[in-house]
Amino acid sequence: MRLIVVGGGIVGVATARLAALQRPEAEVLLLERESELAQHQSSHNSGVVHAGLYYQPGSLKARLCRRGAGLMRELCNAKGLPYEECGKVVIATEPGELERLERLGERAAENEVPGLRRLDASELREIEPHAVGLAALHSPETAIADFAAVTRALAEELAQRGGQLRLRADVRDVRSRADAAEVRLSDGSTLTADRVIVCAGAQADRLAAASGEPDEPRIVPFRGEYWKLAPERTGLVKGLIYPVPDPGLPFLGVHLTRKVDGEVWVGPNAVLSLARQGYGRASFDRRDAWDALRWPGTWRMAARHWRAGIDELRRSASKRVFIADARRYVPELRSADVQRAPSGLRAQALDRDGTLVDDFRLSVAGRVCWVRNAPSPAATSSLAIAEELLSRAIA
Repeated sequence: MRLIVVGGGIVGVATARLAALQRPEAEVLLLERESELAQHQSSHNSGVVHAGLYYQPGSLKARLCRRGAGLMRELCNAKGLPYEECGKVVIATEPGELERLERLGERAAENEVPGLRRLDASELREIEPHAVGLAALHSPETAIADFAAVTRALAEELAQRGGQLRLRADVRDVRSRADAAEVRLSDGSTLTADRVIVCAGAQADRLAAASGEPDEPRIVPFRGEYWKLAPERTGLVKGLIYPVPDPGLPFLGVHLTRKVDGEVWVGPNAVLSLARQGYGRASFDRRDAWDALRWPGTWRMAARHWRAGIDELRRSASKRVFIADARRYVPELRSADVQRAPSGLRAQALDRDGTLVDDFRLSVAGRVCWVRNAPSPAATSSLAIAEELLSRAIA
């Protein structure tokens, strides 16, 4: 059997590696359009290994996040990769957030999040001495890792097990035929395989449409901007400090995240990006901008969440406003304590009616399996997503 995996992010590499591990007789080929692996979402993220607090019970996210977190811990420990269970607190700072915190705890219990407990104000200070709040949830097994390093380690194992990797392989379309799947590259060459799994990230909708698949959902990119604490102020945060999610808003909001290298990042916000793979504030790609702005779902989402959108833009324009959000949880934090950090991009799938696709969206068409939406916690879940993709693609 020959299997081709398209996409060199953590999900694609994890899938190719698992195929080589489970089917040593198979020929496994991984195609990546960039000159290196994990150049985009897999290396531009918070590095958090999520425990599964937020996700709708029974959803793919809930199931694959819990499974994936355990697999990620085992992999990092086996390969000597950074993995630290620094823990997360989700803090309610206002009376109106207490009921939402209670509901979040109930959802986390349904998802069997291990070790979860509710904290009062004094117990919160024992976990995070510089944080304040009326109450909090503590998830002690929420962890941090280096997902780019994980991707590289998975690629090394893929090669050791006989898998092949082709960089700078720009895929134009993927077609399912009666007797084989065909992958056409931009250089005009065509590859054939028994099965193809497509994990194209920010290009998922374009590659699907070019291959004759539905063009919905569309990918609309959002840039997440971060600040980071100055080295002498990283002691303000021991682990991960998160807000209580508001189900009426499209994104989570500003939080404080410790990284495996000891840095502490503050953010992100979420602003519409005019480039799917441009991380600078002035990044612009004509095609990306046109595709985002002509999609009806973009405008319907904006009409539904315009107040939240204005708040995100205010945070983007003002360091003071950005840090003021974080000071709700760590009052000692000052604007002078932070420096600009790299930005990330979220390839968010958006339906025509303006609904942000929340769950992972996977589909199979003939001999081809498509990943149409894989936002956070995709990195956490990557090893479990690989299991799911192979089970669907190869009966």
